[in-house]
Amino acid sequence: MILLIVLLAIAFIVLSSTVFKIHPLAGLLIAALFVGISAGLPIDKLAETIGKGFGDLMTKIGLMVILGCVIGAILDKSGAAIKVADLIIDSFGKKYPTFAMSVIGALVGIPVFCDSGFIILSKLNKIVAQKSKVPLGTIAIGLSGGLFATHTLVPPTPGPLSAAGSLNISDSIGLVIIVGLVVSIPSLFLSTWFANKFANKLILITDDEEIVESSEYKKLPSAWLAFMPILLPIILISLASFAKILEFPEQITTWLSFIGSPLISFLLAIFLSFFLFPEKPAERLLECFKSGINHCGTTLVLVGAGGAFGAVLKETSLKQMMTEWLMNNQSSGLLFLLFALLIAAFFKTAQGSTTSAMVLTSSLLAPILISVGFVKPFELTLLLMAIGSGAMVVSHANDAWFWVVSQFTGISQKDAFKTHTLLTGLQGVASFVMVCLLYIIFN
Repeated sequence: MILLIVLLAIAFIVLSSTVFKIHPLAGLLIAALFVGISAGLPIDKLAETIGKGFGDLMTKIGLMVILGCVIGAILDKSGAAIKVADLIIDSFGKKYPTFAMSVIGALVGIPVFCDSGFIILSKLNKIVAQKSKVPLGTIAIGLSGGLFATHTLVPPTPGPLSAAGSLNISDSIGLVIIVGLVVSIPSLFLSTWFANKFANKLILITDDEEIVESSEYKKLPSAWLAFMPILLPIILISLASFAKILEFPEQITTWLSFIGSPLISFLLAIFLSFFLFPEKPAERLLECFKSGINHCGTTLVLVGAGGAFGAVLKETSLKQMMTEWLMNNQSSGLLFLLFALLIAAFFKTAQGSTTSAMVLTSSLLAPILISVGFVKPFELTLLLMAIGSGAMVVSHANDAWFWVVSQFTGISQKDAFKTHTLLTGLQGVASFVMVCLLYIIFN
């Protein structure tokens, strides 16, 4: 009975946003109430459970999501994203322009939303295509694949960050970043190959927009400053993780754990970004805070609502039922990872949002982790990667990312399905294969 209740709730979540046009926050909260009442949970405790689930997840990752969005705004408004792109193009982009754009996308996609990153770099697409004599469609699909490769797998983008909170591995973000980078490598190379092979003959609906190079910014920042907001948090968080793994002296480990916590490392990157703005830096940083906070508002409420839905599920008999089913079917770790992939793929394909798919899937699976033997940080990180792989499959017409890529490139809807949608599906499969290989090697 509880399985039917949960399936009906999931169907309502999907239909409420896609068919009935109800805001996802309302859909998730209604679904949580429906599950709680139908499962016979105490009415006087139901509202408290929902509120606690919302608040607990916000406590774990709320500030990190906000600060990650602020860093994305800084990269946009300072011209740092363009500077990073220029450096990579100058380094090896003339010989391998498609791969160069994929690498640029992978770097920018770590702290920046896919759609924002593509919009920021859309003019660079045209510049690179013009200089390299490579079709614009090829360059654009290469960039979109690179952005997507890290967006779903590497914090501090909200999807993997939120899933880490749900799976209770917020303290192991450094491990998540390292594993996420490794898992994203096949997807990155796949996007380059796919773009060169299948996007080189796209017929684009182009406008007569004048191509403006990086001179549209008064002055681009220096190389080290441009890379700093992206690399500093990754380096500090990774150092903190290695200090624990390699058992550094206690005092050193304590300090590295402090400055290498996501909150402090993000704050340090934001503080040092003051030097990215040669004119009125305080005012420009304030603009970045406003833009970043505005951008992540919807994400935050969805993350919290997913936590509320997950908290209600934990109070039902679903955990026991799923545990018994997995044990009776002698489920292996690989089968559980596949299970996570399929659930995330269902949510992604049905309702469009990668972040929502990751939040919902991680919330659904969190209650049964101990029962199925996924308790170690590395195992949970691989589970997060499986969820992220599923959340790639697939981007189509109900996904804003689909329309950003097609409209800013001039790809028809039909061709966008043949290239962008197909590539996102293949990327999810490639990433999941890498997850399985890591699980086999280290288990």
